[in-house]
Amino acid sequence: MSRLADLGYVAGWRLLRFAPETLATRAFQAGADLAAHQDGPGARQLRRNLARVMPAATPTELDALVRDGLRSYARYWQETFMLPWADHAALVSRLDSAMEGTEHLTDALAASRGVVLALSHSGNWDMAGLWLARRHGAFSTVVERLAPEALYQRFLDYRRALGFECVPLTGAGNPTPHLLRRLRAGGVVCLLADRDLTGAGMAVNFFGAAARMPLGPARLAAVTGARLLVVGCWFTPGGWGIRLHPPVPVPNRSAVPQATQMVADCFATDVAAHPQDWHMLQPLWTEDVPITPLRDAG
Repeated sequence: MSRLADLGYVAGWRLLRFAPETLATRAFQAGADLAAHQDGPGARQLRRNLARVMPAATPTELDALVRDGLRSYARYWQETFMLPWADHAALVSRLDSAMEGTEHLTDALAASRGVVLALSHSGNWDMAGLWLARRHGAFSTVVERLAPEALYQRFLDYRRALGFECVPLTGAGNPTPHLLRRLRAGGVVCLLADRDLTGAGMAVNFFGAAARMPLGPARLAAVTGARLLVVGCWFTPGGWGIRLHPPVPVPNRSAVPQATQMVADCFATDVAAHPQDWHMLQPLWTEDVPITPLRDAG
């Protein structure tokens, strides 16, 4: 199955380059609608997650929201497969008008103390990364190691071509020292921070129930003095929306738990406003998932 998945991604990156955009859009949307109709594990988990976000939604409204959520997720993959061949300069010009709160990033970079950007699995975070790399230079991010290794390497090549510096979460030692060096040099670190992959995170209040989220973004900011900014991403009919929230204060290590809750609150604000663009197809709340820490193989 992992070999088939790898071949599928290869086909996506190679074939969509030549497909008409309207045809590709219809195909990806049809696939999303089929997934919603079949109601597989991912669709069912998305429904459970969105039911927590929208507790007043009726079953019919949840059905529509799951369908729209899977369409949004399909759009993310369509853009992922097409992005290597796209006109990056034109995309960045379009993204300039989509950005809100860029003054928070500009002010943070001017302070030369580093910036930690915390993102959720929403919209197209690769587009946000492309904009950041083109407008402010390379940044570091931590990536989950995928199987098979060939697929993992393809994603590394894809994101490096966009200007990302990728550090593996496991299999190559602790990524934290590298991130600290980047921040202490006044650079930028971007982290997906709405899902605890290590089991070392903390329970936050997220839509009225406990969910575990990583402490890493707030800890890095506390140790280095870097600014901590939360970034929200979503889709619009003709493009993207990206918002940088005001800085989350992390004056010292004792403030890390409070800062992590504030990050979760910012995520909740954006997810509530754009629930269909939150691509959380995995269990998140502590009632739904056991703690299973990852072990570094390297």
